Amino acid sequence: MKYLSILLLFTAISFSGFSQNKDAILGQWVNASGEAHIEIFKKSEKYFGKIVWLKDPKDDKGANKTDIKNPDPDLKSKPIMGLELLRDFVYDDGKWTDGKIYDPKSGKTYSCNITEKSNGQLNIRGYIGISLIGRSEVWKRVK
Repeated sequence: MKYLSILLLFTAISFSGFSQNKDAILGQWVNASGEAHIEIFKKSEKYFGKIVWLKDPKDDKGANKTDIKNPDPDLKSKPIMGLELLRDFVYDDGKWTDGKIYDPKSGKTYSCNITEKSNGQLNIRGYIGISLIGRSEVWKRVK
């Protein structure tokens, strides 16, 4: 009986290592181009991300970069620093889905899914309509 209890304990511990931590994406990530750090955080049960660092925070005139490509005229003067890029992601079966990603370079918002790769990096997939029509990039955790 003692051996059976020990065997069950080790089995339970080994299976718990396979379950993914839904909060694994929390923290700071550098985008694929290395131009920005995005902090992913949680509000209630949803995940969001905002820009917390820019490689070049100033424009050609020395002013803070703003969201000039935003289709909403009222938001064009909003600073890029602190801009929320990721919103409304929910954790579902090992990935973060049903979210939106905003691209300040184009002013467009896309549907998005996030998955964690085996090496701890994030695969960010932005798309229009269905996931097959889109683009992926890999983000690395900021050290």
